[in-house]
Amino acid sequence: MAPSTATTKAAPAKVSQKTIETSRIDRDPGQPREFFDPDQLNELAASMRELGQLQPISVRYIPSTKRYTLVMGERRWRAAQIAELPEMHCLVLHGIEEGDPETFAKAVAENVGRVDMTPLEEGKAFQKLIDLGYTMEKVATVCGKSLNFVELRLDLLKLTGPMREALAKGHIPVGLAWYVACLTPANQDRFLVRFTRGEFPNIREAEAFAQACRRAEEDQASQGSFFVLSEDALEAAQIASGHQAALLGELDLPEYKREQLVIDRRKLVSKIERLGAASAILAEIAAMDPAELALLLAGAPGGLPAQRMCIDHLKDQAAKATTALRQAGAAAAVRAGALQISPEIAAGDATAAA
Repeated sequence: MAPSTATTKAAPAKVSQKTIETSRIDRDPGQPREFFDPDQLNELAASMRELGQLQPISVRYIPSTKRYTLVMGERRWRAAQIAELPEMHCLVLHGIEEGDPETFAKAVAENVGRVDMTPLEEGKAFQKLIDLGYTMEKVATVCGKSLNFVELRLDLLKLTGPMREALAKGHIPVGLAWYVACLTPANQDRFLVRFTRGEFPNIREAEAFAQACRRAEEDQASQGSFFVLSEDALEAAQIASGHQAALLGELDLPEYKREQLVIDRRKLVSKIERLGAASAILAEIAAMDPAELALLLAGAPGGLPAQRMCIDHLKDQAAKATTALRQAGAAAAVRAGALQISPEIAAGDATAAA
């Protein structure tokens, strides 16, 4: 078997220094970086007008056109054009063919992690390296990133066009975009509609909703049906008006299960109501004078550290309970605002439409 492109050892490229007319240098169409902040380019251009070019760029010569193509340093080249510098100091790399994997890997490594390189650009660059024969582990090593970072960026390439645009414009954070990328294309776009309407109070609620959507998709797929978010949001009044049990499937349960559900619900609500006592105790402690609190607890078993450990434990459990309730709320919203469509129905609709 022939060795992979990414692992084949190539002879070191010959390098020479040369001053080249700026107009004879072209952008590499395979450059992983696509966005360059205009303000930062103008700042660099102003510096280059004043001080000149402080660091050479790397190029390769194209004999067929008698021109040069950038290998590294596109930001400096763009700034030089703005500054109207007639010439640039260059390191000319000889013996490098177009699409050379090692050269592209160096360009990716140089750009990945820059503030103005977008997550999608990083994902596209990683994917190209994989297409050239690199493993994800090798990509992570070459670019100085963790394997998890590389995988997350690659997952972003599953985003639909509207979601990609929202991410590129900063309308949706990258962490939330990753959760949404795990959804089907149709549900991605429906999620984006809900997000842009401001239907989520914060990003964590939006992430929980996306996760719940993904679980619903997997659950419905295992039953041979499709899960599709409805386009219209569920009105809060509908939930409050007594429809919640029906929407969440309670009425679909057998009678004996509904009876047990009522018993379990009462037990849980009773436990939650008892938390009011703990809340009152914590409020009392919070209002106490620190000196008096220290005097009272210094002689208690374990002293102040033991009592603080007890309250820290309550805080940790409260945080976990809050997360569980957030996820439950997201699951309820997903279930209430969704449609489950069987393949037979979908096929029948398609036939009727035809």
